[in-house]
Amino acid sequence: MIGAIIGDIIGSPFEFNNYRAKDFDFFAPGCYVTDDSIMTIAIGGGLLDCKEKGLLAFDKYHQLTWKQEEEIAEIVVKFMKMIGRPYDDCGYGSHFYQWMYSDDEIGYNSCGNGSAMRISSVGEMANDIGEVKVLSRIVTMVSHNHIEGLKGAEATAVAVFMAKHGASMDDIERVINDEYYPIGFTIDKLRETYKFDGTCQGTVPQALQCFFESTDYVDCIRNCISIGGDSDTIAAIAGGVAAAYYGVPSELKEATEACLDERLRKIYDEFERRYPTKVV
Repeated sequence: MIGAIIGDIIGSPFEFNNYRAKDFDFFAPGCYVTDDSIMTIAIGGGLLDCKEKGLLAFDKYHQLTWKQEEEIAEIVVKFMKMIGRPYDDCGYGSHFYQWMYSDDEIGYNSCGNGSAMRISSVGEMANDIGEVKVLSRIVTMVSHNHIEGLKGAEATAVAVFMAKHGASMDDIERVINDEYYPIGFTIDKLRETYKFDGTCQGTVPQALQCFFESTDYVDCIRNCISIGGDSDTIAAIAGGVAAAYYGVPSELKEATEACLDERLRKIYDEFERRYPTKVV
């Protein structure tokens, strides 16, 4: 979870003021906690509540009953709206904003990258790839039920899970290329041509390539900002994977935790207690 939040906050000043190089300051003036972090925490909190209620008990085929799925979705929506509504100026997209402040509990066919930036807790909590895919679908369908929204979230969650459980960079890259996105570009090429794109299909492959070409967590975040585009979300997506793979520097973790207010910090601390981040 913290890997995505760090990326979000560091990337926030650059979302609409892109900086296409790697020599920028972390926590630059104007950085803040955006919807990416808030929804990441909300999803994690909702899933923790589901676990406490015994709803994440999968059968031997890595499946849940329809009743379990229904209850998980209801709890996740409750947490998203309970946690998210006080932050009406945190950067929600227009359609998500309408969903957030409505009574709707079903998706609005979105393929937006919001589904991928908030998903890292699924990769951290699941016990196997089958569980990753089921939980990713459930928590994504509540808002982003377009096929590309579902695909982007699942690809990110799978990458987080594989990174956390010791898969090599080559193996993670092979799965992403074979099953989700055949990535045919480099970071250097993206810096020349990439433009803002709010969709999963125009953000998730780019974010994952920033991870694939990285040497450590810090380098991954620098890659993310340097390509331009939706900087905070790209860094949140890649940051979640990079934290699971490399761990995060203690100074970045501490500085980011200090940015969270009391209500966000309470949920974050409980998640961190149950699923601690590797600190380097």
